[in-house]
Amino acid sequence: MNFSEFWTYIQVRKWGKYVVTVLLFLTVFLFIGDQSLIRFVRRHREIRQMEEQRDMYREATEEAQREIQLLHNRDSLERYAREHYFMHNADEEIFLIEE
Repeated sequence: MNFSEFWTYIQVRKWGKYVVTVLLFLTVFLFIGDQSLIRFVRRHREIRQMEEQRDMYREATEEAQREIQLLHNRDSLERYAREHYFMHNADEEIFLIEE
């Protein structure tokens, strides 16, 4: 069945033009244009990924803020320097034990 026969068949039927209109609308809605369903799904997935990144960076920022608050105290600052940079006083020795 070629296109002209199909078109004649559709014109004979009363509901044919409505079916063609609905199929054309669905095709445009699903696949064509900036507001298509495919693009909507892609954008939604990108938004979810960006929200996960935002949450990850927010948690990292909060952790950094907590560390900054701890470093305002001299004892905490000294402890941080010892733990992260292996600093020590002149009369002390440091032993590193790997687990």
